[in-house]
Amino acid sequence: MRSIGQATPQSPPPLGRRSVLAGIGAGAAAMLAGCARGNSTAVQPGTTSLANDNATWDQGYVAAGRELKKLTGYALRPLSNPNPTSYKQVTQISLQTTKATDMIKWASGYFLKSLARTGELTDLSSLWSAYERKGWVTEQAREPMSYRGAVYGVPLYESYYVLFYNTALFRKHGLRAPDTWEELLHNAEVLKKAGVIPFVATQTGNWPAYEWFQELVSKVDPEFYGELVSGKARYTDPQAHQALQIWQDFMRKGWMTPADFDQNNGAAALKSGRVGMFLHGSWQSQGIAATGLKPGTDFDAFVLPPVESSTRRSVITESGVLAVPKKAVSHEAAMANAANWLDPKVQKVWTDFLQDASANPRSRPGNPVMAGLKQRALEERWTQLPRYGESGPPNLVQGNTDDLGAFMTGASSPRSTLRSMADRAAKEWAAWERDEA
Repeated sequence: MRSIGQATPQSPPPLGRRSVLAGIGAGAAAMLAGCARGNSTAVQPGTTSLANDNATWDQGYVAAGRELKKLTGYALRPLSNPNPTSYKQVTQISLQTTKATDMIKWASGYFLKSLARTGELTDLSSLWSAYERKGWVTEQAREPMSYRGAVYGVPLYESYYVLFYNTALFRKHGLRAPDTWEELLHNAEVLKKAGVIPFVATQTGNWPAYEWFQELVSKVDPEFYGELVSGKARYTDPQAHQALQIWQDFMRKGWMTPADFDQNNGAAALKSGRVGMFLHGSWQSQGIAATGLKPGTDFDAFVLPPVESSTRRSVITESGVLAVPKKAVSHEAAMANAANWLDPKVQKVWTDFLQDASANPRSRPGNPVMAGLKQRALEERWTQLPRYGESGPPNLVQGNTDDLGAFMTGASSPRSTLRSMADRAAKEWAAWERDEA
């Protein structure tokens, strides 16, 4: 699972230079002391250190690093801190020392903007321009990596939000991946009558509460969704209300798992046929494959179709970030690896490990499920929309996610939920703009 901005959607606010140690826990302080002693960030010839919060990816980083070394002379040396809160604190603090790791894994959008505000990240704009000349990035990918016009990160991966399904279960009930909203509703009705819960939906873990919100709003009106998450539209507008009414209708019909469903059990539930469709990031392919289901044969995926057939197709897209601290111990080596991260040779090894997709449109995923979706998205020019979790000031996202979780439990109505979200948005966007001034 992508840790930053997911398991804990609200990152701590960037720490000021004079208050850098204020409020930090003893564990984080101890870890910072270790870094200051050079225990983990000291120069190791032929490598660049990579701070991250997901140790389960270490094998993938090492494999991708072997390909990078062929191009740059530097492998990747992952330094993993599995505690997301501690990782964020330690990273923010270490950026201000002379012992910063060479590269860091972070979240895109407003999490990256908040970190770039500190002035401690390297401007990667020239590197990005080189990527563009090679055709290794799309125009849409730049904004979530940028702050005040400069680029501060390169895409670590590019995931779509999709609905996974068990192909044997669909065949059993005469279903196919829906291409229209009407077909989606038909599938849900058939599965429900057969005793199968049509959709996984949960607020357990907090952040998953916004998955169906972003999906339904964007499929009602993708242009409105883009304006909403950029603070230009209101949560009380008709499009948002329509989305929550659809969501409420799905829940009342028993089409969704209980709000306290453990999403970690989603893959197993899909395999057993207890649920029909599992909305999640395409990175979940790895977890489903781990149950023994083969991608493209035993399970497949589709992107939720638009509510109205005349609406342009869109897909919620998530991309993590690799950033380079200004005070990286091996800054030159880190820049070389950042400049070659999206090389197709590196990306093939990396995405094969993830069972997911690359931000490089010229890198074809080895996973046939993702390869098919990426190809269709490019051919049909789907609108790529940012994931809700990175699309606004962190305090706004956290508070609104809490509201959506309450809505899922039946504790609030669509109208009261959206009113609360709108009030918070007005305050948090104003605060963000004040800080920008």
